[in-house]
Amino acid sequence: MAPRGVDYASVVHELKEVRRAGLVRLRGLRLPVLTEAAASAALTRDDQAVSGPSAAAVERLLRLAVDRLGGGSLQEAAEYTLGTAPGTRDWPGSDRRRRAADVYGVSVERFRKHQEGVVLGQITEQILRLYGEAPPTESPLETHRMLYVPAEGRVVPVTLHVHAVDLLSDVDVILVPSNTHFALPEAYKSSVSASLRRAAASRSVTGELLADPVHEELRDWAVRQGTSGRPVVPGTVAATGPGALAAQGVRRLYHAAVAVPRSGTNDYDVLPADVTRAVTRALALLAEEGRDFDPPLRSVCLPLFGSGRGGLSYLQSIEALWPAVDAELSRRTDLAVHLIVRHPVAAELLVRALTRNGPQKATGIRPDPARVATGPSGGLEHTTWRDVREQAGTDAM
Repeated sequence: MAPRGVDYASVVHELKEVRRAGLVRLRGLRLPVLTEAAASAALTRDDQAVSGPSAAAVERLLRLAVDRLGGGSLQEAAEYTLGTAPGTRDWPGSDRRRRAADVYGVSVERFRKHQEGVVLGQITEQILRLYGEAPPTESPLETHRMLYVPAEGRVVPVTLHVHAVDLLSDVDVILVPSNTHFALPEAYKSSVSASLRRAAASRSVTGELLADPVHEELRDWAVRQGTSGRPVVPGTVAATGPGALAAQGVRRLYHAAVAVPRSGTNDYDVLPADVTRAVTRALALLAEEGRDFDPPLRSVCLPLFGSGRGGLSYLQSIEALWPAVDAELSRRTDLAVHLIVRHPVAAELLVRALTRNGPQKATGIRPDPARVATGPSGGLEHTTWRDVREQAGTDAM
């Protein structure tokens, strides 16, 4: 049961107000219940402690609750319903409702009477859970952390990014989850591949699309491989240039086919084994072609494959991708690994799963090699993936 002050009916009532008004009008709404929930979930910045939680804190609460829905049609419809989908925060409520109805393939009226209530109810459940959870040990606004992760008897630094993928800079290669048709989603979508397609495109000063290089290169790749119009085997990796992302220091995009579309739906199936296979092939490609670049390619960033519409939990995604990274780290010492997630919930779980003793922020001091080599009595030498999985647990899912 939720603590006093925040109850199911009150949250649903205020969510309906947000749905009608949209995110651009949050500041003008009276939302005492959502405001209290945002403050309890530690989503209020320090400089708001005196003046009270702002509309920005409520928006962070809404976005986090929607992102915890686990992907699929439910999350997509929720994003349109509240206006958290990219480019929709200023859409009229009628337009957002129409797009949400399209997700389920029903009329606007049927969506209003049936699915919309389910969507708002599921968002409410997530808000109540966030309200009842202890605040994270790290600030939810922290966008970069340096972790020290055990790998093959040594400790390696791993950079964790907590922000949108299109804000990455100075990373040689970004791994991009794709479907087995290498068909990119529309640029206005919120997925990793859509965000990178949007960021890689060239536009005029008025916003007119001038070039869509990632889409064009993937199409040309399919022609060369003789797979146009046909799906590839899950785990296949196709490389393209970065387009406009080159200005941010990104040099290559590796598109990993891990999502198998379900016929007649908007959903996908992602198998952990396909994620492991795709990451393994991507890292092998990095080692193979990296030496042909000047300077060589040596840094790579991975998202949590399949944790959106693919249906995998955060922990399942981590379990699927990390063994491939760990194996590559055992073969080369110059590989710089980056991981990226959108929100603190996924970040906290990832930190717990990959570090033996909880979050370790960068201090400028490398862990003492003597401690690393002490073995199971006090160090990390014999730490296995099963060890960190058991320590991570599943309670944060």
